[in-house]
Formats: sequence, C-alpha cells, structure tokens
Amino acid sequence: MKIERSYWFPAKRYGWGWGLPTRWQGWVCFAIYAGGISLVMHFFRPVREPGLFTLGIVLLTLGLIAVCWLKGEPPGRRGND
Repeated sequence: MKIERSYWFPAKRYGWGWGLPTRWQGWVCFAIYAGGISLVMHFFRPVREPGLFTLGIVLLTLGLIAVCWLKGEPPGRRGND
C-alpha cells in the first residue's frame, strides 16, 4: 500500500528551498506570515525600535521556515549541475 503525501510547499525547481504553496493550508500559513510582517512593521518602526523590529521579523521567518520544513517537500540542491 502506497501512502501519498500532500505537501503544502513544493521544493524549488532550481536551487535549495521551497516554492509558493500548492495547497490551501500553505496559502493560509503564507497569509499569516504576511499579516505578521505587516503587524511588526506597524507596531515596531525600524527607526525607533530596530531591535524589536528585527526580532519580530526573524521570529516570524523562523516560524515560516519551520512550517515549510515540516509540511513541505524535502528540499535539496536542484538545477544544472
């Protein structure tokens, strides 16, 4: 019996990493990330609070990478070798 995995994020065709989402769950995750970035930009201005701004962006990005790692196709080096 073959188990089919439904990845939220496909591996990139060239290079390492993931492409745009292919399932609705991935798009929701991507929208939450974009909304989080907007909130960080609104509440923590880079000029006034650069540390909190940077921390917010880094934490959101690490969260997105974690979701891609868990729910995405295994990344690997692809392309013209």
